[in-house]
Amino acid sequence: MANFAKPNVPQFSVDVYQNEYLPEGGREVNAVVTVTATGGGTIGCAVGGPGLLPGQRSAAAVAIMVDCSGSMDYPPTKMRNARDATVAAIDTLRDGTHFAVIGGTHVAKEVYPGGGRLAVAGTATREQAKQALRRLGAGGGTAIGTWLRLADRLLSSADVAIRHGILLTDGRNEHESPEDLRATLDACAGRFTCDARGVGTDWEVKEVTGIASALLGTADIVADPAGLAADFTRMMETAMGKEVADVSLRVWTPVGAAIRFVKQVAPTVEDLTGRRTEAGPRAGDYPTGSWGDESRDYHLCVEVPAAGIGQEMLAARVSLVVPQPGGTARSSAAESGGGSAQNLGAQGLVRAVWTDDMVASTSINPQVAHYTGQAELAQAIQQGIDLRKAGDIDGATAKLGRAVQLANASGNADTAKLLAKVVDVVDAATGTVRLKTKVAEADEMTLETRSTKTVRVKK
Repeated sequence: MANFAKPNVPQFSVDVYQNEYLPEGGREVNAVVTVTATGGGTIGCAVGGPGLLPGQRSAAAVAIMVDCSGSMDYPPTKMRNARDATVAAIDTLRDGTHFAVIGGTHVAKEVYPGGGRLAVAGTATREQAKQALRRLGAGGGTAIGTWLRLADRLLSSADVAIRHGILLTDGRNEHESPEDLRATLDACAGRFTCDARGVGTDWEVKEVTGIASALLGTADIVADPAGLAADFTRMMETAMGKEVADVSLRVWTPVGAAIRFVKQVAPTVEDLTGRRTEAGPRAGDYPTGSWGDESRDYHLCVEVPAAGIGQEMLAARVSLVVPQPGGTARSSAAESGGGSAQNLGAQGLVRAVWTDDMVASTSINPQVAHYTGQAELAQAIQQGIDLRKAGDIDGATAKLGRAVQLANASGNADTAKLLAKVVDVVDAATGTVRLKTKVAEADEMTLETRSTKTVRVKK
């Protein structure tokens, strides 16, 4: 007898890479923490395969938000490609997954199934959703916060482990204030994750990347609408591979020590420092979203009390936690003394040892050095593009030249290729470049959107 929708829960592991040696009086400890989840996936429940047995809990709920503003009709192929992409995403849903389609303009409309509810993926509901999509047309403005709030209401109605959104827009959020969108993102953070995509070149990069960042999802550009179906399929396949939601990195530090920053540094750069929630005495939780079979890297910087030669201390202890059954991502440990979270069993230790060996204390760990460079690379690209838009040619040349140098040194070939579409590279090793006089808007937007993508340390 076949198994249906039986989840394999991933096993987490934590590895710490650091140079623990500090000079006398040294106070800054840096470490790269690699978190790996393995052994997840779903047995006997492939995409489009057999559904849930009676009484089983669905693993996921997904809301697809499609921009239906008037600009989606220019050219008409854009709306058609968006419909086709949504169909492809629906075809990729695993049977038993709860789902809904939302049409977004200056208001949010339930396209399918309607009535403030979610459908359950199966042969009949897929066909019904496709019929509803055929009636989808373009007209109206853009207020993305209304789309996200409707998605939140629909997703929260499902008793599922994973709640995820996919959002597509082709324009700027013109019918809503930035403050309203920010308030919506703050309200939705921790309730569901969301991948955001901009199609064409008339949307605002910082809006789309800001949505993905706040909701712990991915952001990208689909310059040619013909590429939407393949992109939506990949996004949905990834969403269907998630097995554990609301995972947080819990960092404990001893008396006298303080966290300077916690950043995700692979596969993308994402500063988590300001997202800390207190988790009992001297501990804080940093949200990482949902996990399937994957590995991510985090850069942790701790300030410790100064000490003398020969002394050593535990600078930080890193573990992984999820909300207890029945809890929510919003039930932070600050509200319950740390008792609302379940430890996933993996932990790593960050140490500090004071030495008079100058070679040991001044050596930079390769992983730490690499990701420090990758974070600088992302920042240099963003600053360079902003300066270019502002007409500061010298400043833009300097920043983008530094980005070329960093991409070359770290082996980040994908970013190097994107940079070469914006600057003429004279000498990559020294970062000598010239700004191109003409740059395709799609090329500049692609570079900006993908600037935070990183590569791992070369082995």
